[in-house]
Amino acid sequence: MKVAFFSSRSYDKASFEQLTPNFEHQLTYFEVKLDKDTVYLAQGFDAICTFVNDHLDQNVLKKLVELEVKNIVLRCAGYNQVDLQSAEKLGIRICRVPAYSPEAVAEHALALLMTIVRKTHKAYNRVRENNFSLEGLVGINIHKQTVGVIGTGAIGSAFCKIMIGMGCTVLAYDHYENKHLKTLGVSYVQLAELIAQSSIISLHCPLTTETRHLINKERLAEMQKGVTIINTGRGALIDTKAIIKSLKNKKVGYLGIDVYEQEENLFFRDLSAEILQDEDIARLMTFPNVLITGHQAFLTKESLVEIANITLTNLNELESGIEVTNIIPKP
Repeated sequence: MKVAFFSSRSYDKASFEQLTPNFEHQLTYFEVKLDKDTVYLAQGFDAICTFVNDHLDQNVLKKLVELEVKNIVLRCAGYNQVDLQSAEKLGIRICRVPAYSPEAVAEHALALLMTIVRKTHKAYNRVRENNFSLEGLVGINIHKQTVGVIGTGAIGSAFCKIMIGMGCTVLAYDHYENKHLKTLGVSYVQLAELIAQSSIISLHCPLTTETRHLINKERLAEMQKGVTIINTGRGALIDTKAIIKSLKNKKVGYLGIDVYEQEENLFFRDLSAEILQDEDIARLMTFPNVLITGHQAFLTKESLVEIANITLTNLNELESGIEVTNIIPKP
């Protein structure tokens, strides 16, 4: 297949080109994201490959059909950016990468947690300036904390195991309980109980209409004072304006996020020479107890190779007409 590859970066190209000799697909890389203004680049291709912030709304999907492109491979697990109803009506087939390296994301959640509560990022900057003072660097133990994990799919399960290994009490909330996690000591509880009892809360659920702004003004009010919140799921799981208020009144003690509600026009880009127009993220970055990374959790060598391998295999299956393993189910 001839494939138009949107939102490409150097690490994408390196991982895919490592494997393309084993597949008979021709990939053309575009750095721009897919939207109504760039969709014309898909003309003459058999399929497109997209990422988390590419637009796959009704208008873009209709234009793709006009360009005779009816195969889409997502190189990510989530598909909240896709208008599934429109794709179904238009006869577009969409595949994803359901699991590439759950441990990569879970370990990044741990990295955010460890960094923010032990303030190692601040210590690093101090030492580089020959400042070896420990004033203001008092942290907290993670050992024996009660950790609430919302969403126990592959990533959430990996994070639960890490927290158990660190000697934490782990509470979990999910529509489907993981029996293996229960044997390891994870306790499944109702969301309200998890919110009230956890000193650390980590989000690992998909973004749906049900989970949008899962962490909102009302739920923040029910949390313990000084709670630590980690989000490596999707940005809109958290109501940004509500979390800013909770940081200001010290209800939230620490916040570590790898995703952001309005990240589309920020993440994966170098804006160091520009003035940020997003006032909410600018405000978040003023808090000394907030740590932000730019959708980095997936970015390991192992993950990139697995993403490339599964995506290229998805293209093989779409081309051959056999049953497609990772097809996104009908809405």
